[in-house]
Amino acid sequence: MSSKKLEKLLIDCIQENKESAYRLAFSYVKNQQDALDIVQESIRKSFTSVSSLKNKTVIKSWFFRIVVNTSLDFLRKKKRIQLVDDETLEMISPGTEDRYPNVDLEKAMEELPHKYRVIVILRFFEDMKIEEISAVLNEKISTVKTRLYKALRLLKEQLLDEELEEVQEYGP
Repeated sequence: MSSKKLEKLLIDCIQENKESAYRLAFSYVKNQQDALDIVQESIRKSFTSVSSLKNKTVIKSWFFRIVVNTSLDFLRKKKRIQLVDDETLEMISPGTEDRYPNVDLEKAMEELPHKYRVIVILRFFEDMKIEEISAVLNEKISTVKTRLYKALRLLKEQLLDEELEEVQEYGP
C-alpha cells in the first residue's frame, strides 16, 4: 500500500479516535495538558513510522499502542502520578457518557493497580474488544482476560466494602 494511502488511513483513524486517545493518555497521567501533549507526540510518532505498518487492519490498535508507550515514556521521565479529582474529571468530559455514576466507583477505580485500571478503561469506557486491548497493551489475550476478571473482582470487593462500611456507620 502506498504511503499516501497509509497516511490517509492514519488521519481517519486519529480523527475517529482522538477523544479515546486523549482519555487513554489521561488515564495514565491524570493531567489534562500532559495528556494533550502525549496525544500530540503520539500523532507525530505515528506519522514518522506509518510506513513501517504492514497490516492496515490493525491501524487503530497500532496507534493506541503508540499512545500507551508515549504515556509510559512520559511517566518514566516525570516520575509522578497524580490523582484525578471530581472537578478535573468533569472538566475533561462534560456532557459525555463516560462519567462515573458515583464517587465510590471513581474511588475504587483510582485504587486499582494501573495494570488492571487501564484494561477496565479500555474495555468499558472505550468499548474495545479483548483482542484490541491485547494488541494495544502488547499482552496475550489470556493475560488481558485474567487481568480484566481480577480487576472486576477487585472493584466488586472494594465497592462491597464501601457499602458495608456505610451500613455499619449509618445503619441500614
